[in-house]
Amino acid sequence: MKKQELIHLHGLLAEVSNHCEQWCDESMSLSDYEATGVRPTSIHRSKTDHKDAVFALVDDLTDELAEETTERVSATAD
Repeated sequence: MKKQELIHLHGLLAEVSNHCEQWCDESMSLSDYEATGVRPTSIHRSKTDHKDAVFALVDDLTDELAEETTERVSATAD
């Protein structure tokens, strides 16, 4: 994946985290992501920095969403 594509993915995931915070009506704990200090607008940072930030953001998002999802969803269609 090229650096520009990785930055684009980073930006999309940041938008997903913003929407998740709105849906949950509370602030999400994205401590691992925030510790990286890399944001989608940090275009001067290396590709590796953005890759680490993307993985941290995905890990934090999945952890938070897994905690939110306690009710099982039915597999039947409407």
